[in-house]
Amino acid sequence: MPWKETHVMDQKIKMIGNWLSGEYNITELSRIYGISRKTLYKWIERYEADREGGLQERSRRPLRMPRSTPPELVAEILASKSQHEHWGPRKLLAWLRSHQPEESWPAASTTSLILKRHGMVHVRHKRHHTPPYSQPFLKSNQPNEVWCADFKGQFRLGAGGICYPLTLTDSYSRYLLGCWGLEHTTYLTTRSYFELAFREFGLPSAIRTDNGIPFASVGLGGLSRLAVWFIKLGICPERIEKGHPEQNGRHERMHRTLKSEAISPPHKNMKEQQRVFDRFRVLYNDDRPHEALGQRTPGSIYRSSAREYPAKLPRAEYPENFSVRQVKRGGGFKWRNQELYLSQALSGELIGLKEIDTDLRKIYFSFYPVGILDERTMRITPC
Repeated sequence: MPWKETHVMDQKIKMIGNWLSGEYNITELSRIYGISRKTLYKWIERYEADREGGLQERSRRPLRMPRSTPPELVAEILASKSQHEHWGPRKLLAWLRSHQPEESWPAASTTSLILKRHGMVHVRHKRHHTPPYSQPFLKSNQPNEVWCADFKGQFRLGAGGICYPLTLTDSYSRYLLGCWGLEHTTYLTTRSYFELAFREFGLPSAIRTDNGIPFASVGLGGLSRLAVWFIKLGICPERIEKGHPEQNGRHERMHRTLKSEAISPPHKNMKEQQRVFDRFRVLYNDDRPHEALGQRTPGSIYRSSAREYPAKLPRAEYPENFSVRQVKRGGGFKWRNQELYLSQALSGELIGLKEIDTDLRKIYFSFYPVGILDERTMRITPC
């Protein structure tokens, strides 16, 4: 049994005092202090061998470690790491073995522990990535079926400020709906420029973007506040795969022209840069023939959408066979008397759960599938 939960050293001193008094035998002391006879003999022997320090706890580390890496090899590993600070254990070992093949170098795992023990490893923090978009992309066979949006890489203006160009095109006609120089990429600022486009041109069926802020998040379904707003407007937020800009190729090709004709070189301040963007947009839409359009201009093909921007956002509605729940402020909702986390971006919104199999329910926000709830484990996974 363990020592009683008081100061361990006080217990030991008291126990030895009782033993030295001669009033108690080993069995009685063992029962009083709740320890085994073997443990009791151990502390008595240690006290008799060293009255000053015998009752102190000793290290349990073995005196000898026959399989440990020799100090001279450890020194070689550390010296090599100092010369090649960006190399990992495997690369270091390969280099050491090629230069000193006669030595018995440790395994890569042991080398990694040696480097960590001496503080020569920079710990990488785990990065959370946006979940992949699992739905098929909408075809663009006419204007306003798919719009493409992106932040063209930021650049420094002549006076020193940073410009983040937000661009928006119609995929079918290549029409440049907007090109705005922003000072930052926050949700509210980005949303205000989309509103300008929606009021002027109406609503598309889908908007295709990359996985960056503010278009997407690392939460379930990749939903961000901007994506939730799109869905409430009846617009499907599509996201290209990470590392595959060709999935938004038409938009990326426009960026190349934008860079050469309106950004290189940058202008002095945001006001002057925006005037250049505005002139570029007029030329790109109405004067510049486009080879993929049979040398017609984007402006000769594009027509505004018949879907107008609503004065008030509609609330999500669901069929009768759906179970409807409201997402709380923290991003969770209640199901079967349990609190389940869904997404912070959906706080305050209504979601619908549709039974798709025994113990499985598909979670929707409006028309957009968010995840699958397994009622056996009460876990939500991506669709």
